[in-house]
Order: sequence, then C-alpha cells, then structure tokens
Amino acid sequence: MAETSNRLVDRLRRFVRAQSVVILAVIASTFFIGFGGGVVFPILPNLGTILGISPFVVGVILSANRFSRLVANAPAGSLVDRIGTRTPFVVGMLIQSVGTVGYLVALVAPLPEAWFLVARIGWGVGSALVFATAYTIAADLSDGGSRGANMGLVRGGVLFGFPTGVVLGGVVSELAGTMAAFGLATAFAFGATLLSYFIIPETHVDSTESSSAPPWDIHTALPTLTVGVTNFVVLFVYIGALFATLVLFLPAIEVGVFGLGPQGSSGIFMAVTVLSAGLFMFTGGYVSDRRQSRVPILLGFLVMTAVGFLLLAVADSALLLTVACLAIGAGQGGTSGPLMALLADLTPTEQMGRAVGTNNVFGDVGGGLGPVVTLPLVDSVGFVPIYLVCAVLPLIAAVVLVGGIRRETGQFVPAVGS
Repeated sequence: MAETSNRLVDRLRRFVRAQSVVILAVIASTFFIGFGGGVVFPILPNLGTILGISPFVVGVILSANRFSRLVANAPAGSLVDRIGTRTPFVVGMLIQSVGTVGYLVALVAPLPEAWFLVARIGWGVGSALVFATAYTIAADLSDGGSRGANMGLVRGGVLFGFPTGVVLGGVVSELAGTMAAFGLATAFAFGATLLSYFIIPETHVDSTESSSAPPWDIHTALPTLTVGVTNFVVLFVYIGALFATLVLFLPAIEVGVFGLGPQGSSGIFMAVTVLSAGLFMFTGGYVSDRRQSRVPILLGFLVMTAVGFLLLAVADSALLLTVACLAIGAGQGGTSGPLMALLADLTPTEQMGRAVGTNNVFGDVGGGLGPVVTLPLVDSVGFVPIYLVCAVLPLIAAVVLVGGIRRETGQFVPAVGS
C-alpha cells in the first residue's frame, strides 16, 4: 500500500512539473493577479471626490505602478538571472496581493491617497518581478517548436487580466459596492499567489549556481536592443496614440455606438482591439513556430499595424473605425508572441532574465511616453498627422528589426534553430 501511494505521489509531482501545466499555471496566475491592476481604474476617479482626493493626485496614483515598474524592470531581470524564477515570481505575486489589500485599507484609513499611492507603487514592483519571470519561465520550458505559442499564451494572460479587472471593478462596485470589488480582487490575487507557490518550479538556475549579474545590469546585446526598439514602437502607437486619443477622436468624427457617448463608445472600440490582440497573440506565435522563422510573421503584423493607422486616419464611420481597430489590435497582438520568442531564440539562457527586464523597460517607456507626446500634438496639429506618423513608425521598426537580425545572425530571415 505504501509503495502504491509513493508511486501516485511521484506521478502527481511529475504531472505538476510538466511543461504544459507550469505554463498554464503561469497564465492563470498572471491573469488573476491582473484583476487588481485594473479594478481600481473605474472606481478611483469617482471615489476620489468622496474621499477628498484631487484629480491630479488620482492621476498620479493610477500611474504610480507604471513609474515604479519602470525603475524595477532591470533589477528584476537581473535578480532572475541571479537566483532563478520561482522565488521572484511567487514574491512578486505576493507583493501585488498585499498591494490589493492596500486598496481595502485606503477605504477606511486616514490619508487614503497615501495608502492608494503606496499600494500602486508596490504593484509596480511586484509586476516587474512577475513579468520578468513569466516570460523567462516560458522561454526556459520551450524549444524552437513551441516558444512562440507559449510566449503568446503568457502574453495573453498578462494582457487580459487588466481589462478584466476594469470590467470587474465597474460591474461589482456598481452592484455590490467598492469594498466588495476590492475584496474580490484581493481574493483572486491571493488565490493566484497560492497557485504559483504550489505549482511553479525553478526553471532558470541550478540551486548550487547563480549568476553574478549586478542588480542594475541593463542587457545591451544587439538582439535585446533590436527587440526592445520594436516593443517600444508597438506600445507607443497602441497605448500612446490609439488608447490615449480615441475618446477625443470619436466626437471629432461624430461616431458613436449603441447610443453611447465618447467614453462608452471608446471603451467598446478599445475592447475590439483587445479581443483582436488576444486572438492573434497565440496565432502569431504558433505560426512562427510552424514556419520555423519569426521574422516574416513579425514583419506581416507590423505592416498590419501600419495599415490599421492608415485606416484610422481616414475613418469617418463606425464600420471603418472597427476595421481599423481590428487591424491595430491584430498587429499589436500578433507581434507579441513571435517578438518575445525571437528574443529567447537569440539570447543565452543564463541572460534571459536581464533581456526580458530590459525589453520591459522599452515597453513601459513607449507606453508611458506615448500619451505625453500625442495628446498635446493632437491639439496643435490634429488627429490625421498623428495617425499617419503612427502608421510610419511600425515600418521604421520593421527596418530596425531586419537590420538588427541581419547584423546578429548574418541572415535577413534566420531559421528558429539558427
């Protein structure tokens, strides 16, 4: 009986450590923890008036996680190469869970703005650890034939957690109150943390060895910089141009849907881009695995992003705007899986944590800088010139990508195995 029990335990352990189970655990953990990142967005702007928080401070609170993550990305990647993936991943999840508890405390404690700010800063640090480890785990557990699909799936988990949290925060707070919305997000966060603790194994370093990479090491290898520039451009145009200006663009062209105003209608169109991105995240990675080259599919989706912004520049109806959003979403999502897989293809395993951290820095700078640049320019030059420039930028990124790959590998279209 004891021998049979031991065999069952061994089989269960092997199952838990299986590649597919670990990847699914990473996806589920990042998805459920992402609720806490989005749940605060539909609540805090209205709640700020009740709690006596000024609109400026509300904006600072909502952006605080991005600024702290920008600082933490590179150290997080270096830490992964030093001590491995398991501990930073679980600790990052726990930090984000505790940050969600901070939302609940802010509702009842003095100085609620301070509690919200500390919670969001902690969220940024925790998400830097989670993002750096999630992609590194996927790279460690994949080979050339599965890396693109796995990267796309992990990216999808990261992407969809946030908007689901936005919806969760709006609906639950409306039906059951703000405390219930934050409490539900907290429960999901701690559940995701427990899931990661029990299932995620160490994938990156041996227990007896560790990298000597310094904590602030920025990975400056050519593939990392090439992929980082592409990531910067994609998030600059997607978040900085489309998401930041769409609510202003709709009344300018007198377009709305379902009788909603600019805010509601822009939310619908944003949801269209997110759904399109989610579909093509896995598709792009899977196709790049099957074709045995990442470059052609990446170029195709960068061109699709450019076409989407060209359509956006001339959009004058809900139908044309929908097509433009579908194309932009597909372009953004379709590049995600192959781009991260390409980074893993060209980066030594022991340096992958730092490469991911540096790539995340590029992405956060692009997503954060975009609204700062595009919104003032819209007031001075209008929407069409901005969208036309955003159509050109992915094409420039494509040239940079091909040039960097050619210089690194000696080929314009290298095979995955090379």
